Amino acid sequence: MAIAGLTLLLMVTACSQDRTQERQVRIATGSPTAVYYAIGTALSKIIDQELPDTTTSVLVTAASAENLEMVTEGRAEIGFTQADVLVTGGEPKAGIVALARVYDDLLHLVVRADSKIVKLGDLRGKRVSVGARGSGTTVTVDRLLSVAGMPQAIKRRELSLDDSIAALRDREIDAFFFSGGLPVNGIKQVSAEVGTRLVDLSAWAGELRRVYSDVYVVRDVPTSAYSMPAVTTIAVPNLLVASATMPDDLAYDLTRLLMERRGALATAHPAAERLDLRAAIATLPVPLHPGAARYYKSVKP
Repeated sequence: MAIAGLTLLLMVTACSQDRTQERQVRIATGSPTAVYYAIGTALSKIIDQELPDTTTSVLVTAASAENLEMVTEGRAEIGFTQADVLVTGGEPKAGIVALARVYDDLLHLVVRADSKIVKLGDLRGKRVSVGARGSGTTVTVDRLLSVAGMPQAIKRRELSLDDSIAALRDREIDAFFFSGGLPVNGIKQVSAEVGTRLVDLSAWAGELRRVYSDVYVVRDVPTSAYSMPAVTTIAVPNLLVASATMPDDLAYDLTRLLMERRGALATAHPAAERLDLRAAIATLPVPLHPGAARYYKSVKP
C-alpha cells in the first residue's frame, strides 16, 4: 500500500508540474468581422499546432483601447492595438512592448454613394458613428474631430462595425468611421448591398502629427480594395503588443511563429500580407520585447 501510495503521489506531482509548465496565451482581438479577429484566430491555431506546451484563447473585444487595457491588467498576454492608442506626447505607455508591427490601420469614413458628404466638414450636424467605445477608432476620430475644430459638431453614435453597417444600411446614421487594415470585409459587404463610398481624410494627417503624434501617416485606399473610387486617408501602424514582463522565450516563440507562418495569416486576411521583417521591427517609439528582438537578430541577413 505504501508503494502504491508513493506511486500515486509521484504521478500527481508530475501532472501538477506539467500543468505549471504549460504556457497560456490569451489573444485580445476585436469583433468577429474585424481584421484583428481574423488574424488573431489564425495565429491561435498556429500556436496550438506548433507549441505543444502552450494553450491559446481568442478574446472578442471592442479592439485597440480595450486590448491595451487587457494586456496592461494581465487579462491577455498579447493584443492588437493601434500605435496612437498607446503613444501620447511621443511617449509609449509604460510596461508595454511590441512583438511586431503587423500592418497599418487606415481610417475609413464611409457614407452612402448618394450622400452629399464629400469632406470632413460636411459631417456637421450629421448622425455619425465614431466606433465602439474602447476601440482605437474612437481615439483616432476624437483626435481628428478635435484638430478639425469639430469635437461637438456631430450627432455622435458609438457603434461597433457591425452595428454601424446596419445603421447606415437602414439610414439611421449618415456616416461611420472605422479604422482597419485593407480590406475590411464588412465595408465590402455594405458597399455591395447599398452602394457606398469613402471620404478623403488625408488633409488632416499633418495636424494630427503636429498636435498628437508622428505615428500618423498618409495611405491610399485603391479602387481594388472595395470597388469604390480611390481615396487617400490617415493611417496608423498596428502593433502586436505584450507586457514587458512576458518571459523572453515565449516572446521569441510567438514572434517566430508570427513571421514564419505569415503566409497562413495572410490567408486568413490579406492585411497580413504586409507583414515582413523590415516592417515588423519598425515599432518605435514602442520598444521591441527583448525576446522579439532576439528573434529578429537571429534572422537578420
